Amino acid sequence: QAQLVESGGDLVQAGDSLRLSCAASGRDIGLYAMGWFRQAPGKEREFVASISYNSRTTLYSDSVKGRFTIDRDNAKNTVDLQMNSLKLEDTGVYYCAQGARMFGLGQSDEIDFASWGQGTQVTVSS
Repeated sequence: QAQLVESGGDLVQAGDSLRLSCAASGRDIGLYAMGWFRQAPGKEREFVASISYNSRTTLYSDSVKGRFTIDRDNAKNTVDLQMNSLKLEDTGVYYCAQGARMFGLGQSDEIDFASWGQGTQVTVSS
């Protein structure tokens, strides 16, 4: 499995934008779907967005659709999450995840992901 390291988390105000990045090492992630999940304090971890191995399919949770964009650069072995119009409820620890199977397409369940980063904290204040 790839080792994943997230970065870019910060304390921002509602309405601001933030870009998270996930850098993979130890394995070429180009053949795997990648995803972002988040966990708010006191809540279960939830799906945010995913992108297929070939970038042709992206999925978003209803809560972030239209505000967040996931993209990947297989040459750099990175996956980013652009977050715009941030809301208070976007606060949480954001995790990057690598798909469990090669040539993954649309994936949104945790069981479909095999490797996880340590997370990066995003805090949105009013």
